[in-house]
Amino acid sequence: MGGTDKAFMRVGGRPVIDRSLTLLQEMFDEVILVTNSPDKYAGFWGVRVVTDIVPHMGPLAGLFSGILHASSEQVFAVACDMPFLRREPIAFLQSVLAAADSVDAVVPIWDADVEPLHAFYRTRVAAVAERLLRRGNNGLRELLAAIKVRYVPEESLLRVPGAEETFRNVNTPADAARFAVEV
Repeated sequence: MGGTDKAFMRVGGRPVIDRSLTLLQEMFDEVILVTNSPDKYAGFWGVRVVTDIVPHMGPLAGLFSGILHASSEQVFAVACDMPFLRREPIAFLQSVLAAADSVDAVVPIWDADVEPLHAFYRTRVAAVAERLLRRGNNGLRELLAAIKVRYVPEESLLRVPGAEETFRNVNTPADAARFAVEV
């Protein structure tokens, strides 16, 4: 996106991060925003802003930091480039996690790929994440390979209202134009 901070792209004149945080605050008692630039998010009320415990190690470090700061035994991790989050798919994934005590994570598959940043994780995966980070591994796929995951296929998600919207990522200017996202 040419250096554009995707969290501050706009949909209908409203920053994506504001849209996402509002929905997450409606759904969860605690919302934690993990960033290496906390000053950018100082104006968001009711959100706990924390920095990566292991800075600049990518999404696994962000998830690890969020898990360590969470007061719940499960967390929903979501990326900042999903401007059309919907309650229904998130609630559906949470219900899958609730029905499967033995799994460490519930991760959707969309467009034939995993969506590890629109997924639920049990906080017990912190030790595995820390071990991977100490070895220099910073990818969420490495974590998924090391824990017990319930993958939710796209066919199941397509029956959930709002799934097609929620999984719209904005990764290119063409994506932004197609989805009417202001860069």
